Amino acid sequence: MMKRSAGEKVFAVFNTIFLLLLCVVFFLPVWHVAMGSISDPLKVAASSGLYLKPLGKPTLGGYRLIMQNSTILRAYGNTLIYVVSSTLFGLVLTILAAYVMSTRGLLFGKTFALFVVFTMIFNGGLVPTFLVVNKLGLIDTRWALIIPGAVSAYNIIIMRTSFSEIPGEMLDAARIDGADEFKILTSIILPVSKAIIAVIVLFYAVQHWNAWFNAAIYLQKSRNLYPLQLTLREIVLQATENSIIADADGQDVMIFRPLIKYATIMISIIPMMIVYPFVQKYFVTGVMIGSVKG
Repeated sequence: MMKRSAGEKVFAVFNTIFLLLLCVVFFLPVWHVAMGSISDPLKVAASSGLYLKPLGKPTLGGYRLIMQNSTILRAYGNTLIYVVSSTLFGLVLTILAAYVMSTRGLLFGKTFALFVVFTMIFNGGLVPTFLVVNKLGLIDTRWALIIPGAVSAYNIIIMRTSFSEIPGEMLDAARIDGADEFKILTSIILPVSKAIIAVIVLFYAVQHWNAWFNAAIYLQKSRNLYPLQLTLREIVLQATENSIIADADGQDVMIFRPLIKYATIMISIIPMMIVYPFVQKYFVTGVMIGSVKG
């Protein structure tokens, strides 16, 4: 191994310290919310600042109230539906578009790529998009949250670059053996592209899990279709007491409102925290593969 210079050692020390500080900055808000979600509601309401440990006697009252609240449970189920369906739909469209764009000798291939990149810089805007969704009859339906934002141009470019790294000789050999384009895609391209597929799935899943703006615009009357993030927004902003605890009296709502906020935030971020470690091993590999060349 090569001996590191003094400058490299100093950089390594400062880099380590900087990354540790970033870890603390990112971890403290999650820890604060976690401790607040199991604290005594009276002490939480009477205190402020950072919670490094539960205030008072730890309690799971906030989580119990969430489990008893049909509004939050329905919103959680809606979010799972939106995330799974939107991720699968977007992944299929992204794979098909990326494969076509990565095909060597594609007629007007550069023009298609330019059109895709163009949408990353310019778009129709909020009002024209709303008018299109309205004309298609998607307002107050689940499709309004699945179709309009189904595909990301950025993800198409990343996956297309990854597909372009596969040796053309391998694909030509498959064509000589009689394989059609669909067979090449499913039997050759996809099996060797697991890393980039995992990255794209993570990108789409996080995007749709955190989405609330489209729901606030397109779900005007159908509150039963609200995703979790929009319901969480109402809870945090204290928009309506009915969206917090449907069966509690006014006094209980006021007492447990802080716990409901913290507990709802926790259950909204836990799934992504659980999923991420399983795809993290593919993350760096997939991003590096997709960024070798444009």
